[in-house]
Amino acid sequence: MDQPKVFLYALSTCGHCRNTKKFLDAHDVTYEFVDVDLLPRDEMSKTIEEVRKVNPQVAFPTVIIGDKVIVGYRELEILEALGL
Repeated sequence: MDQPKVFLYALSTCGHCRNTKKFLDAHDVTYEFVDVDLLPRDEMSKTIEEVRKVNPQVAFPTVIIGDKVIVGYRELEILEALGL
């Protein structure tokens, strides 16, 4: 079974975001991510609007796995969404 596409919206200063990255790495999950707070201001605004579409509270980390959105560092939900 192929792994669904995984994208992580994170903040460079967020401990839960760092833990999510470590968790994904530990499970050999291929993923893309963006540290929103490190983007140039205009890109940051666009990216925050992208996050708002799937997570109106704009909380971090926001993990998109396939069509499932997981807000926060939630190991069990991440594993379930990945089918692991």
